[in-house]
Amino acid sequence: MTDKLIADSPPADFWRSLHFFNLYRLILAGLFVLLSGVFGKSLSLDASHLKLFFAASVVYLAAVIVSFALLRMRWPRFNLHLAGQIGGDIAGLTVLSYASGGIQSNIGQLLLVSLAAAGLISHGRITLFFAALASIAALLEHSYEVLYAGGEAAQYVQVGLLCMSYFAVAWLAHTLAKYAVDSQQLAQRRGRDLVSLSEANRLVMRDMQDGVLVVDGQGMIKQMNLRAERLLRKTIGAESFLSETFPILYGQYALWKQTGSASRDILQLDVGVQARLRFVPIERDAAHGAVIFLEDMQRVRAEAQQIKLAALGRLTANIAHEVRNPLSAISYAAELLGEEKDDAGRQRLLQIVLDNTQRINQIVQDVMQLNRRDRAQPEVFDLGVMLRAFIEEFNLAERLEAGVLAPDGVPDVEVVFDRGHLRQVLWDLCRNGLRYCRKLPGSLKLTMGMEDGRTVLDVQDDGPGISGENLGKLFEPFFTTAADGTGLGLYIARELCEANGARLEYHADKAQTGACFRITFGEPERKGEGHEHGG
Repeated sequence: MTDKLIADSPPADFWRSLHFFNLYRLILAGLFVLLSGVFGKSLSLDASHLKLFFAASVVYLAAVIVSFALLRMRWPRFNLHLAGQIGGDIAGLTVLSYASGGIQSNIGQLLLVSLAAAGLISHGRITLFFAALASIAALLEHSYEVLYAGGEAAQYVQVGLLCMSYFAVAWLAHTLAKYAVDSQQLAQRRGRDLVSLSEANRLVMRDMQDGVLVVDGQGMIKQMNLRAERLLRKTIGAESFLSETFPILYGQYALWKQTGSASRDILQLDVGVQARLRFVPIERDAAHGAVIFLEDMQRVRAEAQQIKLAALGRLTANIAHEVRNPLSAISYAAELLGEEKDDAGRQRLLQIVLDNTQRINQIVQDVMQLNRRDRAQPEVFDLGVMLRAFIEEFNLAERLEAGVLAPDGVPDVEVVFDRGHLRQVLWDLCRNGLRYCRKLPGSLKLTMGMEDGRTVLDVQDDGPGISGENLGKLFEPFFTTAADGTGLGLYIARELCEANGARLEYHADKAQTGACFRITFGEPERKGEGHEHGG
């Protein structure tokens, strides 16, 4: 059992304890040598056999000094070293007890210290073996004194009580050592559990979709995850207070501490950024602090929208399939009617049929595009080369004057995207911008740049921009302000960007003289993965 405990515990702790015990033995042996060498027979310790007491003290001191040398080398192994020290104490103190008058000198009681130390250091039952050796030595010493030195047989009672005390101290030391070992193992387990929980807490907070702040009773921020930093648009320093860093949030926190509820469930953190608040007290008492959860309402709405659109996508796919065939027949019949010569009124009606047929067909084609995001094939290509070719193609297709669609810093940068998807996204964005811009040179710009280590592409026009009431519905399907629009262009463009690990958003701070849509591309080494990033 001892070997197992010693093997499971740090060896340095056991050797350090043995070193301090040996230091006590050195002081004790030096004291014996000093008393016998300086005071001689003036003290009763060595009154019976002065020379034997002095010689035994010197030998005991030499043995202790040798033990120090062996301790530095850590040889022999721990159990043998401990047994050698305790055995030396039993032999040395027994001889010193005999030389100073036997049981009456009380030197034998010093073995109680050695036995207690052996029990605490060894953490095992071997202490009882040492107690048995000490008892045998005490009985043999007193028996020799009774037989050959005129000792009193009646003092066997005192010797017996001393032997009982040896066993009592040994057992008590063993019990205390057992409790100490259990406590140490429990502390080690708790320490490992605490480290595991701390690591799990760090990983959970890092990967949570909600912002999390841990605040103590005085309002000091103890922990804050990256999502909370992105929502609050701030990074905290050491010992930051909620009242100084986020006063609006602190007001809700203070109100919650007083009343148990905040005045608002939804908090406006920034332009276009809203978060749902939830406070959870620490230790079931708000005085000890709280955990503040910030749920991004934009993400919640997006998830709800995805659920709604999943069902809508299945429905519209079926509708598109059923509608497209009759539309083809209507369009063909209208064309046949148009070939017949008739009055102008009939031709006008036929043109209305053809125009609406074409519009319905466009809606069907847009609906069919909803499933294209699942078939993305991202590849690495030079964005600058692709944009220059696109600008030339777009100018020819829309018959634009030179310079209306102008590049504004288009360096050669590699991005990861499906070429066909990017072409469709740019076509939709540029056609939207062309519809509302003034159609002058530079009215429509494509600008490339870098933001937080990622490539961004801005499509900006000089039109009237987007009104505040329409910002929240900008990317909703079937929402449009144009009389002939389908309302699916921006929604499909954003879906295609997300399918390629990119992001499409309306950039309000750059849209000062018109509308500005920004595409934030993913990193080339992480193909196809989307990254959450604050705009």
